[in-house]
Amino acid sequence: MSPAPARGHAKSSDGRLDIKLSTPGGPGAGTNPEQLFAAGWSACFEGAMGLAAKAKGVTLPETLAIDAQVELRHGDDGFSLAARLTVHVPGLAEDVARQIIEAAHRTCPYSKAIKGNIDAIVTLA
Repeated sequence: MSPAPARGHAKSSDGRLDIKLSTPGGPGAGTNPEQLFAAGWSACFEGAMGLAAKAKGVTLPETLAIDAQVELRHGDDGFSLAARLTVHVPGLAEDVARQIIEAAHRTCPYSKAIKGNIDAIVTLA
């Protein structure tokens, strides 16, 4: 990422990302850091699921969906995050879906980064 110009803007060096930023709950049309984290974690998790499925010889459905929620919390010790992924894998046997999700959660770099650092839950819908 290149340095963001003043007034809440982020642009990647390759130009593929170019967005307005805003603070959580603040005015403006931009996205906030929690939304960016949710998008990044869900995209990364989907990639990790693809690798886990391939290792098991399973094809993930086209209708796979991951709902990500990231919440900014404020407590006695300041601000913190809480996050949840709800994974929808229609048409895949529940036990197989759970195995793939568990493997993805162990290997996804975002999941690894937040392990033990924030309240995070990954569930099968």
